[in-house]
Amino acid sequence: MSDAARIDAFLEMMSAERGASINTLDAYRRDLSDASEFMSGGLAKAAAEDVSAWMRDLSARGMAASTNARKLSAAKRFFRFLFEEGDRKDNPTARIDGPKTRRNVPDVLSREELAVLIEACGDDARMACLVELLYGAGLRASELVSLPMGSLPRRKGGRWETRDIIVRGKGGKERLCPLGRAALQALKIWLEARADQLEKAGGKASAGTGFVFPSRGKSGHLTRRRLGQMLEELASRAGIDVARVHPHALRHAYATHLLQGGADLRSVQTLLGHADISTTQIYTHVLTDELEELLAVAHPLAR
Repeated sequence: MSDAARIDAFLEMMSAERGASINTLDAYRRDLSDASEFMSGGLAKAAAEDVSAWMRDLSARGMAASTNARKLSAAKRFFRFLFEEGDRKDNPTARIDGPKTRRNVPDVLSREELAVLIEACGDDARMACLVELLYGAGLRASELVSLPMGSLPRRKGGRWETRDIIVRGKGGKERLCPLGRAALQALKIWLEARADQLEKAGGKASAGTGFVFPSRGKSGHLTRRRLGQMLEELASRAGIDVARVHPHALRHAYATHLLQGGADLRSVQTLLGHADISTTQIYTHVLTDELEELLAVAHPLAR
């Protein structure tokens, strides 16, 4: 069996048994294909020394420690799979430790900057709704652009009966995301504008009518790439550094502002859809920095 066939079998298992997303599967394929190209003898016969040499080669190519750690993680899963399937009698990655990585504290947009961004949306109902759902519900870009109409809160007589949207996150896991008054109002306005646009478009946009943000493209909905471009244009109009305004920046702001407002870490973990609370804990560093500044300014013994 070739390396390509083994990788295909591994990805099939990850999709069927672990519910891995398309993006995750694509990343695994790239990482394992890179390892296969480096290890000329084939992954089925690779030794621990081969894996270590591959890791050194990645570093020599200028790869970041976080990238190397991700690639090693993919290799560990893959070789464990080969061992469990009886394709190997050992796991060459078992004793190999990944490079130490340092997670950078995100540069968080302030409440004032978010207010300016929302104001810059003007009469653009779709843009305002996108921003409100990214910041008001903490959605990932992929979750937002592919949001189906069936996931929205129930409406009756022009009024919202519920306030939660159902979001399908990583690994196909669903969670409920409550919406505040501003997000619900922005969603209401956009749905009215959306209905008018679809009516004018006739059958041309029928393929995407099942999505909150339909598009004539192949996917039937707004793409993540286009969403990023729209946010860059919005940041430019608002006079905010374009590099600081992207979909995940609004999700960062959502989490940080919740913690600043008194929300507990476990609740924020649930709202963000993080499988591991250590992922959520990155936001506590932002609060720690603020407390250190407060101590330096307010405490008499710190002067």
